[in-house]
Amino acid sequence: MDLGHGLGLLTYSTLVHPGDTWAEMWESLTTYVPQVKQRVSPNDPFGVSLRISAASAQTLTADSGERARLKAFLADNDMYLYTVNAFPYGPFKNTIVKEQVYEPDWRSDERAVYTMQVADILAEVAPPNIEPTIQSPPLGFKPRVTGPDVVAAFTRQVIRVAAHLVKLRERTGRNVRLALEPEPACFLETTDEAIDYFTNHLYAPVSAASLAQLTGLSKADAAAALRNHLGMVYDICHQAVEYEDISVSLQRLADAGIPVFKLQEAAAVRVPEVTQATVDSLRRFADTVYLTQTVERRNGKLERFLNLEDAFEAWERDPGPREWRTHFHVPVFLDDLGDFKTTRFAIEDALAFHKKNKLSPHLEIETYTWDVLPEHLKTGDIVDYVVLEIEWVREQLLGA
Repeated sequence: MDLGHGLGLLTYSTLVHPGDTWAEMWESLTTYVPQVKQRVSPNDPFGVSLRISAASAQTLTADSGERARLKAFLADNDMYLYTVNAFPYGPFKNTIVKEQVYEPDWRSDERAVYTMQVADILAEVAPPNIEPTIQSPPLGFKPRVTGPDVVAAFTRQVIRVAAHLVKLRERTGRNVRLALEPEPACFLETTDEAIDYFTNHLYAPVSAASLAQLTGLSKADAAAALRNHLGMVYDICHQAVEYEDISVSLQRLADAGIPVFKLQEAAAVRVPEVTQATVDSLRRFADTVYLTQTVERRNGKLERFLNLEDAFEAWERDPGPREWRTHFHVPVFLDDLGDFKTTRFAIEDALAFHKKNKLSPHLEIETYTWDVLPEHLKTGDIVDYVVLEIEWVREQLLGA
């Protein structure tokens, strides 16, 4: 929905629903999203964030009739597509995902081709007044980035996609944008790392020269095109797990000229003081199909663990005062989970910054973990839960 006042468009991520294939995503889209719209935006158009897997992208690319059906369904239900989650390439539900969620990574042709297919779908299906965005992974899983040659391969493929977006705009008039999303344990993890990569790689003169060669643009126009088409998803949960001061990080991105194409509202688990009792309680969040990256702050120093189980082992070897923040998306409207807390304060900080500075044109709530949440955190059914999240974010931005 359009929040007005220059605050941008707000919706929720359909990554929360089944959607590994186009048949599954279609069922989720037609079943759940109209119910959400009826409750949060009954009289106004409602924007949609669609999860499009590689399999779905292939289906839609090959079938113009299916694209037409999607476009007609959205129009008939007073909805419009403005952003696509193209982060998970393959299966994401009811299977062990872990670090495979980043594969194929951005050095591969598969990732580039998939992203270009999604761009073409968006150009056809999104309404003409929208500049649609594609959410994509933080290039690769950090342990698999083994040297400068890998980083150079990432950059080549991203520039290849940028060239496609330039030509798509020339051909269709549609301005589709690619947004990379930093995440714990990935090549792009912290805001500092993102600023360094965009400044010294994606926006560097050598990249502008490459784009100019691929598109026929002048170097000056190519440099401008890079900043137009390439930016970030800022997931508040991810950066809160890194103990970043959210408003400081957002200001640093603005100062560096790196656009936040999508501001993603999500909350993490926060344990202000780890004890044996909280460790025991946290076990219900562990051993899921997803990574549970945990960052520990102890005596002013940060230590990173790939999963909660690794943090438990470290605690058992050497218990003592520390704080944990864990990448496990929990309801954005909750601050207190009983035995521990959340990073809702970081969402409040980010939304206050956005309200003042009009940071991003696209906002999206992403709590995709409904199916693996402990039962005591589930509020009603999935539609009730999504509606509560949207209403809470809207109140933060539009309330007194």
